[in-house]
Amino acid sequence: MIGPPRPLFVLFGSSIVQFSFSNEGWGAILAHAYARKADIIVRGYAGWNTRRALEVLHEIFPQDAVVQPSLVIVYFGGNDSIEPHPSGLGPHVPLPEYTHNMRKIAMHLKGLSEKTRVMFLSTPPVNEEQMHEVLGVTSRTNEGSRIYSEACLELCRELGIKCVDLWSTIQQREDWKTTCFVDGIHFSSEGSKLVGKEILKAMEEADWEPSLSFTSLPTEFDQDSIYDLLGLDGNSINVSNLQIPP
Repeated sequence: MIGPPRPLFVLFGSSIVQFSFSNEGWGAILAHAYARKADIIVRGYAGWNTRRALEVLHEIFPQDAVVQPSLVIVYFGGNDSIEPHPSGLGPHVPLPEYTHNMRKIAMHLKGLSEKTRVMFLSTPPVNEEQMHEVLGVTSRTNEGSRIYSEACLELCRELGIKCVDLWSTIQQREDWKTTCFVDGIHFSSEGSKLVGKEILKAMEEADWEPSLSFTSLPTEFDQDSIYDLLGLDGNSINVSNLQIPP
């Protein structure tokens, strides 16, 4: 650990998380918004479903850790929603089991500490044509994404967990199919802008105490200093609090 201590935000999920700093991704958007306010840690594992997540959940989030995260943002569902293979192999997880697994993930994370908050991201849509053309994937559908997204939203309502509805958010843009993905599944910079905006909005609206909104958290080492820049009028300019919109 390095100091001073800041709130720790962990992004936990599959490729949507692993690649969240690529292509001006939504993870980078969060890191920018929370610069000098919170540390953003990525635990993303491309190709994973909720079964694999549960296998290592206690290793990634040990209950006896000295420092526990203030927030965990969780995304799983896209790989779970892939249609089952006749062999029984592959990432598909039946919907009831997916919901059960997500419940177990939520309960474990909520139990890490009294101040640990949890946010889920629901399964986003996919552009099936682009996905087939670029990745050669034919076993994932937008309808399947909708079903798993709705299951995630329903679970979050039941558990009182904040959830960002990515399936609906992305499709609010009329040209979402041609602008929001690089391969039909993973977000382009435009897609990540929508995701980042919705996450920051959800953080602002959450009734958490203390608030984890980037507008509420203090800026580290923001005191005025004799080393601050000087303006044309000779007055010092403290750029610590310079606001560049995320």
